[in-house]
Amino acid sequence: MTNRRGLLIILSSPSGAGKSTLAGRLRDWDPSIVFSVSATTRAPRPGEVDGEHYHFLPEAAFKAEVAESRMLEHAHVFGNFYGSPAGPVETAIGQGEDVLFDIDWQGAQQIRNSALGQHTLSIFLLPPSITELRRRLESRGQDDAETIGRRMQKSWDEISHWGSYDYVLINEDLDATENRLRTIITATRLRRIQQPALMGHVRGLQAEFEDMK
Repeated sequence: MTNRRGLLIILSSPSGAGKSTLAGRLRDWDPSIVFSVSATTRAPRPGEVDGEHYHFLPEAAFKAEVAESRMLEHAHVFGNFYGSPAGPVETAIGQGEDVLFDIDWQGAQQIRNSALGQHTLSIFLLPPSITELRRRLESRGQDDAETIGRRMQKSWDEISHWGSYDYVLINEDLDATENRLRTIITATRLRRIQQPALMGHVRGLQAEFEDMK
């Protein structure tokens, strides 16, 4: 038995709030944190490797996984299905590894309601302002004006669900936000439910106490 059980760390935010950058920084801080590899019914893009970037499944196989409750969460997006397979996550947290999920509020809700929900840590990142959010999207230079407009329209729907998360951080400064994330994760790892070896230790203390009588 490992000294601790791993966490399901959910990191959500509107596009441009710094989620991907901070997820990468968490991996640099602790390489034992692993990314959840999603399953999808879409075709692989050039350079994508099955099992590394996604688990690519036929639609019938994906739906069978959902029907058998082998997906922690799933969604239908732009004509394709996406989901988080439960098996690899169960294995990872049983080995004391934390699994990081980059998902929206709907996926976060499904995971919290799953059999592994008690091991979930959910964190939402807010931008300091809507003006700053737009500036960050524009400064990335990845999207045209129409795409940025769609992302901005979607951002408020995502932000409106901030209250369903365990922690909410305003990402004004990346370094400060990273430090807060580290603190939150370190503390949550010490929750009683994350330490399966505690019961054995307490029983040992009890036996030692009885021997002293």
